[in-house]
Formats: sequence, structure tokens, C-alpha cells
Amino acid sequence: MKKTYLRISPEVEAALAENRPVVALESTIISHGMPYPQNVETALEVDRIIREKGVVPATIGVIHGEIIVGMDRDEITYMGKAGLAVRKLSRRDMGAAVALGLDGATTSAATSIIAHLAGIRIFATGGLGGVHRGAPESFDISADLDEIARTPVLTVCAGPKAILDIPLTLEYLETKGVPVVSYRSDRLPAFYSSQSPYSPDYRLDDPADIARIFHLQQEMGLSNGMLVCNPVPRQYEIPQEEINPVIEQAVREAEEKGIHGKDSTPFLLDRVKQITGGRSLDTNIQLVYNNVRLASEIAKALAALSAGEL
Repeated sequence: MKKTYLRISPEVEAALAENRPVVALESTIISHGMPYPQNVETALEVDRIIREKGVVPATIGVIHGEIIVGMDRDEITYMGKAGLAVRKLSRRDMGAAVALGLDGATTSAATSIIAHLAGIRIFATGGLGGVHRGAPESFDISADLDEIARTPVLTVCAGPKAILDIPLTLEYLETKGVPVVSYRSDRLPAFYSSQSPYSPDYRLDDPADIARIFHLQQEMGLSNGMLVCNPVPRQYEIPQEEINPVIEQAVREAEEKGIHGKDSTPFLLDRVKQITGGRSLDTNIQLVYNNVRLASEIAKALAALSAGEL
């Protein structure tokens, strides 16, 4: 049955039909992750980087109740200018957004679901949502974790967001059976920082090896995704000993203001940006560029495996 609520751009549709590599991209990073105009500039530069790698970009979002896979420049600009006025969409919101004709920026969870619906197997983002600090009392756990556990899409990120409880996030992923890979590092990256004290399940140095593991997961009928953590380049990182006190200050301020749930991440990221004088935003932009480069290489290897060429 034709999915009337889903519009796949002709470029993305042709690439999927021809088994050419495609990388899915979320839209929350555009509307909620960065201010305008840096958000639109970053999104368009991400498109350019992916195309330069010989891969097709597929930015995903919802406009007037229509799910779009492969947003064009005008649609990305619309989402970026609207900013925080655009509703954040996770799994629970998708039906309502379509039925009510809403605009929506897709989180990692929603992007994974839609990518899978469209037949896209790789998704690149900035940082992974996870278990928030204080979660044993608040039960504040991102839906991103459950989604990566039940949707067969490979996610490339710069590690869990630094504002999270990283050890509990890793425990949750282990419980859910999600393999966590660190690219070319024995330590797990932590978003702004290229290294944390924590170890991944696997260190892999070749995008083709990453693609083989995910390809075999799918061949075995396993329905879970896979998490690939790609360290931000050292020249752009903010080391943990420098960023942790900033995050702790932002978390305290959120608690004092009673900010929690889906509002906490935008508040914390914006507050960290303010305290660091914009340096954290520069790091965020560079790690996104780095992630889409790696995701493109994995996508090419996965397409070659599917074609029996690797």
C-alpha cells in the first residue's frame, strides 16, 4: 500500500532503487540544536559534504503533516527560521503530527523510524540522547535509546551528549542489546570531547568492518540498530576537564528553574553555549561534519556489500 503521508524526494527514491548509498539526517538539530542562521548554513554544508563523498543526503522532517525524506533547500530554511516554534517529534508524536497537519522536527528516534520506513539504513546525527543525570529519581531517559534497540538503522554520532549520565546510558544500551562501536579510539567519545573514561564494546578502524557487522546483523534477522561513536577532531574538542564544570553549572540552573523532560536538552545546550562564549556551538558544528563524513563511508561500504562487491 502506498504511504500517502510519506514523500520521498525523487533523488532519494532513485538512489534507493539503484542501491546507491544514502545517509539520513534529522531535523531537530536544525530547529532546536542551533540558532538561525548557523542551523541552515550547517545543514546545507552537511548536504554538500555528503554529496562530495558520492552519497545522497536525506534530511527528514514533517511540514504541514507531510513526512518528507530528502528536504530541499527551501524546506530546510523554513525549518531553520521557525526554530523552537517547530514541535520536536519522537515516536509518540508522529501519528498526531501527520493527522493534525503539524510541522515537526524529527529527533533521532523519529528519524530512525522514518529512515527505516523509506529503506535507508544509515543515519548521522550530532550526539545521542540517553539517560539524563538524576534519572534514578526523574526517570528521564531519551526515547532514542529504545528506538536504536528496536529499529534496524545504524546511527553515527559523536557519542552520548555530554549533558547525560554516560555510564547509565551505556548500561541501558547493553541491556537493550545495542553494540557500541568507537571509531579509531579505545575510549568512547563524549560529544564535545574526543575521549571519555569509558570503553566501547568494540574499537573499529575501518568503515568497511563497521558495515560488515551491521550487514550481518540484518542477515541474521536481528531487529536492533547499531551505534557508532566518532570522536570530534582534537583541534575542535573541548576536553572533559574543561566542559564538565560548565555542564554541571547548566544542570544546576535547569534544576533551579524546574526545567525537565523534553525542554531540558535545548536549555542545557543553549546554556553551555552561553557559558563557553559560543565555543561549544563551533564544536557541535565540526563534529556533525565529521560524523557525516564517516556515515558516508559506511553507507558506501554497505551498498557495496548489498551488491556483493565487498
